[in-house]
Parts: sequence; structure tokens; C-alpha cells
Amino acid sequence: MKKSTWLHVLTAAAIPLYFASVPRAPAQTEPWLKNYEPNAESRKFPAGSAAERHARMAAAAHAVTYTHQFDLSGLPRYTPKSKPVGTVRVCGNNYIGDSPLGGWWQKAFKKVQPGIKLEFRLQTAANGIACLFEDRGDIGIDHQPLFYDDLSNLRLKGYLASGISVVTGAYDVIGWQNSFAVIVNRDNPLARLTMGQLDGIFGSERAGGWERTKWDPNLARGPEGNIRKWGQMGLTGAWADRTIDTYGFSLRYSTALEFSDDVLKSSDKWNGNLLAFGNYKRPDGTTYLESDQIVDHVAKDPGGIGYIRFHQHLPPSVKVLAVAATAAGPYVPLTLETEQSRAYPLWGEQSFWVEAKPGTRLDPKLYEFIRFVLSRDGQALVERDGKYLPLTAKIAAEQMHRLDALAAGRSVK
Repeated sequence: MKKSTWLHVLTAAAIPLYFASVPRAPAQTEPWLKNYEPNAESRKFPAGSAAERHARMAAAAHAVTYTHQFDLSGLPRYTPKSKPVGTVRVCGNNYIGDSPLGGWWQKAFKKVQPGIKLEFRLQTAANGIACLFEDRGDIGIDHQPLFYDDLSNLRLKGYLASGISVVTGAYDVIGWQNSFAVIVNRDNPLARLTMGQLDGIFGSERAGGWERTKWDPNLARGPEGNIRKWGQMGLTGAWADRTIDTYGFSLRYSTALEFSDDVLKSSDKWNGNLLAFGNYKRPDGTTYLESDQIVDHVAKDPGGIGYIRFHQHLPPSVKVLAVAATAAGPYVPLTLETEQSRAYPLWGEQSFWVEAKPGTRLDPKLYEFIRFVLSRDGQALVERDGKYLPLTAKIAAEQMHRLDALAAGRSVK
């Protein structure tokens, strides 16, 4: 499974974590961002709390951001294989609980499995894995677990939690794991790059990388892999000797961890000139998103390159690059369709994590609910919700194969 982000993206109360003068921010919040700002209801709760975030994000959570109709005909309809009885406790990702999606899953599943009661405790992905190893939940909805979540699971259970990917990250909806985009200044002639080149630009020499709790020295690379001048990317003339200036998220953010997982082999070895940003509040109380700070810097720096969480209305002063998994291509532009199909290499996901002890069959109740979510019935509700993207038939079949292995007591990587 692809490693993904570990916590949620939007942390409006975060303090600034950058080390250079910031270009003047717009005096007022962009209209598209108003759904994410504090409101009269959210101000009744402690800033940053689950209750405050639930109230603040209510408008965005109930909005249908895209109305594109995907072809779900290749996904099988849900037909129960058994009719177990009991309760399934689901914890973690608040975005599924804040939006109608979680409730729709509950209601639709109850019609086909009336003997299974779903209890949703979706307050924050931060406890999505902890609720499993602390025996407070049966399914945790999250990205890739934190290192210490994995370590705790290993210490307390003797094995790691297993994940089944159930939705693809949003294309441009803030908070719903919207897509990574790599941007450069509009004057930069570069139009595309590879994942390896991203590693060379944003990363540094390393002794190895992590595979969850295991350090793998085979993921090492030397300084010869560093890319520090635009000439190393094939640019000529005045560009050849220009230094590449890198911009990204504060390394405490989940987004930086996800980028490290996807690009830097989970090594956390970054280019030393990385300028890192965090969300913060302007004097007028509006939020200056880290992605917008990165955009503003790259817009003013012809030698700049940044990775951001994509949203609409980027200024014409920056451009988004196509990305290829390898030098053999293809180079894939970021679109709604390439994110949903996962053809774009920097896609995101949300997974259902379970405690599947090797050699022990997965609880039939969990098996049936996850089968439902992977089916056409479950994915059609993802499409209806209009924020996360539904799985393709190919991806759903791959995840169903993993689920069947867990149901048979076999381990999955």
C-alpha cells in the first residue's frame, strides 16, 4: 500500500513556522476559503477542539464540491456472504463523520445487514490507530499510522495494524486530503519532472529509509543524487547555474510526512535550503494557509519550486507540473480524473485499519462492512458526497483481494 499522510491538513490555529519575510497577504479571505473560517457557532468551543472544528467545517462538510459522474459499473454490487450479529465500533477521521458520508454508509448498510450495529466515533484521525491498540474501536479510519502508533501496536499486540484503502483523496477540497501539486514560477521553462527528480530536488543523501517500523538501508542514496541547480534538470542559458529554491510545509505537519513517505523514502532527509511554512492567523483573524504562503513565495522567486495541497484559483504567476513515476513516463498532469484513477503519482487515500492477527480470520462483521464500502453501493455514496473520490473498479478489486486475505487469516504487506 502507498504510504500516506498521517493526520489532517487544516490546522488553522497553528503558529507560523517559517524563516523569511512573507509577501504581503491579501487583506481579506478569498471567497472560496470562507467555508473554512471560524463562525458564530464554532466560536462557542475551544479553538482547535473537535467540536470547534466540526462547527467551523460544517458548510464545507455538507457541500458537494464536484458533480462529476464516474463510471462505477465495474464495481460489484454488495451481496452479503454471511449475516453476523453484533457491534462494529468505527473511530478516527472526522471528515467522514462531519460530512453526510458516514451517516449514509450507516443507513445503507443497516438495510442489508440489520444484525450489525455501526457505532461511529469519528472525532479525529489522530486517535484512529490508538483506538485499535487500546481496544476502543474495531476499525480506525486514517492515513498511514504514525511511527509511534505502529510501535505501540507492535508492543501491545505483537503485530501491526492492516489497512484497506477505501477512498481516494480529494482533488481540491481542503481537509479531505486534497491532491499534492508541484509548482514553479510561470517564467520557469520546466513543464514536467519525475518522482526521482523530486527526491533529488527536495531530498538529500541518506543512510536508508523507513518501512513502517523497520529501517531499510537499501533505501540509501548518496549526494550524487542531489539536484541543486536548474541546469541539472536540463535547463540552459541563464537558468543552468540558477540555484533551486525549495518551499514546503513545516516538518511537523502531516503533509510534510506524507511527502517524505511518497518521495524521500520515509527518510526525513530534506534539502537544507527548504523554507517551511505553517498556517497562521492574520491580525484580522483570517487564515493564511501554508499552501498560499508557498504559492506567494514561488510567484516571486523565478528559481523557486514548491509542493502544495492543490486548490482552485491559483494565480497565473505559478504553474503546476506534470509528474511521472519513472523516467520512462508517462508524465501525468494533475486533474480530477488522474487523481481518482491514481495515474497521477502523488495521489492520496483514506484507509480502514483493523487489528488482523496473522493466522486468525478477520471478524466477519468487519469483513462484511468493509466489503460493503468497497462495493458499488458504498462507492456511489462517496461520489454522491462529492469530496473524497470513489475507487476505480481496478483499485477496489485490489483492495478486495487484500480484504479476502485478511478474512482467510493471511497477512498483507
